[in-house]
Amino acid sequence: MITRCYLEITNICNLDCLFCPKTSRPKRSLSPDEFDELTSRLQGKVKFLYFHLMGEPLLHAHLPEFIVMARNKGFIPVLTTNGTLLSRAQAVLDALPHKVQISLHSHEGNGKENPEQYIDDVMRFSLAAASKGVIIVLRLWNQGGYDKDNERLLSLVSNYVPVPWTQRHDGWRVAENIYIEYGRMFEWPDGDRAENADEEAFCYALRNQIGVLVDGTVVPCCLDSAGAIGLGNLFEQQLDEILASPRAKAIYDGFTKHTAVEPLCRRCGYANVIKKLLK
Repeated sequence: MITRCYLEITNICNLDCLFCPKTSRPKRSLSPDEFDELTSRLQGKVKFLYFHLMGEPLLHAHLPEFIVMARNKGFIPVLTTNGTLLSRAQAVLDALPHKVQISLHSHEGNGKENPEQYIDDVMRFSLAAASKGVIIVLRLWNQGGYDKDNERLLSLVSNYVPVPWTQRHDGWRVAENIYIEYGRMFEWPDGDRAENADEEAFCYALRNQIGVLVDGTVVPCCLDSAGAIGLGNLFEQQLDEILASPRAKAIYDGFTKHTAVEPLCRRCGYANVIKKLLK
């Protein structure tokens, strides 16, 4: 069973983050029937269903319905959001996702004003969700990048969950079911950037994760924002057939030998993060 599937329910976003690669693909959102069809083809083959690859999932009018549908099919539903729409997300809260990951680093990346209101919306949602058993992860994945406002944001968070917090290897546990998670800013794979100098490469793509774009295209991982490594289409094929394709097998076997066979994989900045974790 694949641990994670990043299912892109919409590729439309309300922000323009500096760290995000964006996408030039046609703007599109899944209909309820399309979501039902794709999740039926993933059912029993995927554990965690992430409602994100590109796009902001809270823009989707049917998100609460999708969360319930996913849970009823045996998935563990997880949201990743920039947090700017949480003030109107009561229906999402009622649907009870397993986890909500809120990218606090999106605030500075957009040069937005009024962080007090932003953190108020985030923390009101987070405290309400945590009280219902939802895991909340406040992410600051901007170390070494756009991180100059981190201390200010953390100070605002501490107004809702006072310090001291419990130190963890990647951040803090700040309250029951609420965590702050640090991560280094990394370069998304880009066909125009130079290949990684280190010939050794490894990735969990097709091992414990896949991505499904809003048009049904299956990609190896959550960082293929353009669908450059399209392995097949889940609207037209079964997942087992797609994962057994020569291209998919070559990617999997290549990483088994610590080799990146796809040009895009050789230009992925996140590969360096994985290699450090494995050491």
